[in-house]
Amino acid sequence: MVLSAYAKLCRLLTAMESLKELYRIGYGPSSSHTMGPRNAAGMFLKSHPEAKKVRAELYGSLAATGKGHLTDRALREVFKEHGSDIEILWFPDTFKPFHPNALSLIELEPCNASETYYSVGGGKVVHEGESTEAENVYDNDKVGSMRKLLSYCDETGYQIWEVAVEAEGEEILDYIFDVWTVMKEAIQRGLDAEGVLPGGLHLQRKACQAYAKARDFSGTMGSTAHGFAYALAVSEENAGGGKIVTAPTCGSAGVVPGALYHISREYNIPEIRVLRALLTAGMVGNIVKENGSISGADVGCQGEVGVACAMAGAACAQLLGGSVRQIEYAAEMGLEHHLGLTCDPLMGLVQIPCIERNAMAAMRAIDHASYALMGDGRHKISFDDVVEVMMETGHALPSLYRETSMGGLARIHEI
Repeated sequence: MVLSAYAKLCRLLTAMESLKELYRIGYGPSSSHTMGPRNAAGMFLKSHPEAKKVRAELYGSLAATGKGHLTDRALREVFKEHGSDIEILWFPDTFKPFHPNALSLIELEPCNASETYYSVGGGKVVHEGESTEAENVYDNDKVGSMRKLLSYCDETGYQIWEVAVEAEGEEILDYIFDVWTVMKEAIQRGLDAEGVLPGGLHLQRKACQAYAKARDFSGTMGSTAHGFAYALAVSEENAGGGKIVTAPTCGSAGVVPGALYHISREYNIPEIRVLRALLTAGMVGNIVKENGSISGADVGCQGEVGVACAMAGAACAQLLGGSVRQIEYAAEMGLEHHLGLTCDPLMGLVQIPCIERNAMAAMRAIDHASYALMGDGRHKISFDDVVEVMMETGHALPSLYRETSMGGLARIHEI
């Protein structure tokens, strides 16, 4: 298995970050291409507050799909607010070894200084040359893999969400309350919004019409249509640059809220239980982030929508009364059934096929939870095994299928 320098580094780290790092509140359309560069620009200006003229050099995937992801707009906004001028150069065919999403910021006036940053997924930025070791919130020896997490739950009698509260304190529920609030607000805005999404695809929003039609349907079709509408609403808000939560990324931001909002309304589930389910989903996402990758540029869309489906499946299984092993099974299916999923958006926009994938994955997550609950949680392939296979599969994919918009579906628009 060939691993990127970033993936190899992840395997060496011994810290598992707070769920606050996984669930980041911000603006779309991309955690790696919009949130990350915005954060990098803020870091640069904090180190170089005197900068008046700056050149940004974008490399690899960050350059290949940056315009579609509004990377240039995000950078210009940050530097304009600071009163600085910025020139942006694009190098889509140049890949730095650490990670495909590389950004160099070069101060031209009044001083000469250069910093390189890597946007590694989920809005997280790694500064070249600095320590990348995260704050050790979770004990990897206890919960650093799904196998260890389940064993710890057996030992303590905890549910998965209780492990998060033990490590982060009761205050993590306050943060998750804010996360759920932003998710619900994104759903409501998305259901009300109409019109064409920004970019060159002239794609009409569908959530509003889907929701209107769903209310006229009955039975299974009506239930499914509502779930589609909720996930579409968040994904379209993200595509339009709206306020969302990475779960685990912007490009997959509609899956978890779509599934949980649907289940909570269908079964009239108290909000506190939804917050606990979000903690469980976060633990699933954190395990993938620690042992694999949630970056589309690194492993393709399986690391974004696939992980989101695993997170949502686990959360739904918990809400429906599943045991910790049924929860793990639902998560495993969410990731397994998205293995090999490429990241090849048309024109680099987080629209086609991203928006539809979010809607489908939200409902698949509910199906995975239902399937897991039909058994006792025993199955042949473990979640940890699938994470390892996801990494192997992702790095076997040519770079043109990993968020560069140089192959696959992205080529259709050129034909």
